[in-house]
Amino acid sequence: MVTITVSCRYCNNQEAVRRKGVSPNGNQRYKCENCKRSFQLVYTHKAHEAGIKERVIDMALNGSGIRDTARVLKINMNTVILTLALCRPS
Repeated sequence: MVTITVSCRYCNNQEAVRRKGVSPNGNQRYKCENCKRSFQLVYTHKAHEAGIKERVIDMALNGSGIRDTARVLKINMNTVILTLALCRPS
């Protein structure tokens, strides 16, 4: 039997992570009892993976266009536009 140590992608806690069913496509879901958030280790869409939103913002600040960012990160242009629209300062 193989044991996988899973840490929460939001609070990095290892002790509070529990299995919480499966997603519709069959991937295992986990829930952190510490921060009460659920997550998966493998996502169907690349835009849901950890760090993608930060990379979109970083590329925009360095002068990359929307199409270029979408092509490099292999995500949809609408995802890039939505991410940039939600992160603008108020």
